Amino acid sequence: MGDMAFSMEDGSPAPLGAVWDGGGVNFALFSANAAAVDLCLFDSTGRKEIRRIRLKRRTNFVWHCYLAGVFPGQLYGYRVHGQYDPGAGHRFNPNKLLIDPYARALFGRLRWHDAFFGYRVGSHRADLTFDRRDSAPMMPKCVVEASVPAPRNANPRPWSDTLIYEAHVRGLTRLHPDVPEHLRGTYAALAHPAVIEHLLKLGVTTVELMPIHAFVDDRFLLEKGLRNYWGYSTLNFFTPEPRYMGPGGAFELKAAIKALHAAGLEVILDVVYNHTAEGNGMGPTLSFRGVDNASYYKLSPENPRFNWDSTGTGNSLNLHHPRVLQLVLDSLRHWVIEYGVDGFRFDLATSLARDPHDFDQRAGFLQAIAQDPLLSGVKLIAEPWDVGANGYQVGGFPAGWSEWNGRFRDTVRAFWRGDPGQLAEFGKALSGSRELYQLSGRGPSASVQFICSHDGFTLNDLVSYNDRHNEQNGEDGRDGDQHNLSWNCGEEGATENADVLALRARQKRNLLATLMLSVGTPMLQMGDELSRTQGGNNNAYCQDNEISWVDWAAGRSADPDLAGFIRSLTSLRRRYDVLRRRDFLQGETDSVTGLKDIYWLAPEGREMTPEDWNDELRRAIGLQIGNDGDGGQRFLALMNAAPDDIDFRLPDNFPCTRWMQALDTNLPEGLVREPITIGPGEAVRLRSRSVVLFQHG
Repeated sequence: MGDMAFSMEDGSPAPLGAVWDGGGVNFALFSANAAAVDLCLFDSTGRKEIRRIRLKRRTNFVWHCYLAGVFPGQLYGYRVHGQYDPGAGHRFNPNKLLIDPYARALFGRLRWHDAFFGYRVGSHRADLTFDRRDSAPMMPKCVVEASVPAPRNANPRPWSDTLIYEAHVRGLTRLHPDVPEHLRGTYAALAHPAVIEHLLKLGVTTVELMPIHAFVDDRFLLEKGLRNYWGYSTLNFFTPEPRYMGPGGAFELKAAIKALHAAGLEVILDVVYNHTAEGNGMGPTLSFRGVDNASYYKLSPENPRFNWDSTGTGNSLNLHHPRVLQLVLDSLRHWVIEYGVDGFRFDLATSLARDPHDFDQRAGFLQAIAQDPLLSGVKLIAEPWDVGANGYQVGGFPAGWSEWNGRFRDTVRAFWRGDPGQLAEFGKALSGSRELYQLSGRGPSASVQFICSHDGFTLNDLVSYNDRHNEQNGEDGRDGDQHNLSWNCGEEGATENADVLALRARQKRNLLATLMLSVGTPMLQMGDELSRTQGGNNNAYCQDNEISWVDWAAGRSADPDLAGFIRSLTSLRRRYDVLRRRDFLQGETDSVTGLKDIYWLAPEGREMTPEDWNDELRRAIGLQIGNDGDGGQRFLALMNAAPDDIDFRLPDNFPCTRWMQALDTNLPEGLVREPITIGPGEAVRLRSRSVVLFQHG
């Protein structure tokens, strides 16, 4: 390898990255503030640097060369020269081997060492010192990859039919008894027939994978014997995380996505473009910081030595810079073209739309996505908040975007916990949060509605714990959100009390029924159908173990009929258009039929009045929908979050004659075998904390 033969030419500034054309590789790296750039080639073991090539050509701040005779599989990295002046925002240090921001694959793993830091760790002058140790021996190496585009999904789901399942590659499959041991926890396991069969039976349409961009196990976690499980610490935006690969490498991920597509399932990636693994100015120099800190990161306007941070992680990627914006767009297109993914969920998306520091619906990132002929056609979901000023932007994103509706989650949790004064907000949540999305020209699908997600309690723990129990995270139980709106149903944690267990089972079904019967796009969290528990840990980001993994056997035994209950709900939703509305409910009387598209009912046998909505002690409500469709699409849902049974009476002048009971959260799988019927002026006994669904007979 030391005598490898190649010839060097000027090459081209585009495309960025290492691109093989069949005869050689074009290398191109953007750095506006660098004084010089060295391309380092390594042998096949990654341990020996065999060539160091000074890039002599720079075009529009892109350093480039072409090496004829270099082929896919070649390992490489960069060393970038320039000022080391933290006070001016520059942190160049050529002693640090850097990952190409456009690298398509990585070889080897990052092994933490003080040499990763551009300054001398432990010095009283901190980052104003300069460290001369070589970080290459401990760094992963970039790999030249040949482009192999993946076929696009031939049958993408319309938003109105979408039902999302948030999953973790390792967590979903690591303990699956039907997946061969050597495949568990890998990309290949996602394609196993047993996993796909479970998803199809559950009735979901779209799998949303938690981060699979290459990420870092934070040093402080490893020192405590923990790992970064969630993956929200990105090292590279083009590279699949190696820890989920088997012998087939990235091709196993492509094959898994293809298999999911063949089964009729979409794949969405949870992506983290708001920050990187390099942290604040005291963090390591792994890639972006050493390539061009002042371009890639937002720095404090008052003192560029410090990062400007709206993410809570120490840094915020500077999408206000055109080259950084290009990096994000190129990465997104890469995942669509090379892997065939169907869309993206953007972590802390408010940070991406700060242009440069305040959220703006016309931010460059949002406009660039809107005009992109490829990206504007995939599913786009914002997590519409960050930790910066004015960061909570639920309802604030423009047309073309859906959003995680955190207000729906909080309102539904509070209602079923029995909190007072929830009816008005609960009604808005049930009807798709029109007040949040209609003004921007969006429909109900803009509201991605969920009860639980990776960030917080599982569904089972939501009804089993009043307090978080995060001691195993090594932060003395201080981490994780305290505002969970959870209720343990009478006892904290695991119990053998039959009454408590029965109430918890009903509460889970109440929450799920509300989710599936509401107008909007529902999302389930992995394992909630199996009563997955994290033992009360509501911030299991560092628990790559049985705390976070789906226990398929224990889950089924804990509440064996819960998955069947979800199947009952998803089957109803799939069968009836009225439960998958494309338009908001208006509550207005149709001039032809004389009927409203929704009736809000009080238990006393009348439509809800303004006084009813504002009555803080009311905890029961009914809604009737489907009058703008055919007769078989009419449904009546009665919900009682009170601790006592009530009689729920229909109005005497109710427009439909007979209603037949279809689903009841008091029943294990929900399906009613011997349905009762109810008509105008008649009452039904509605048990405490329960939902009953009727269909027009």
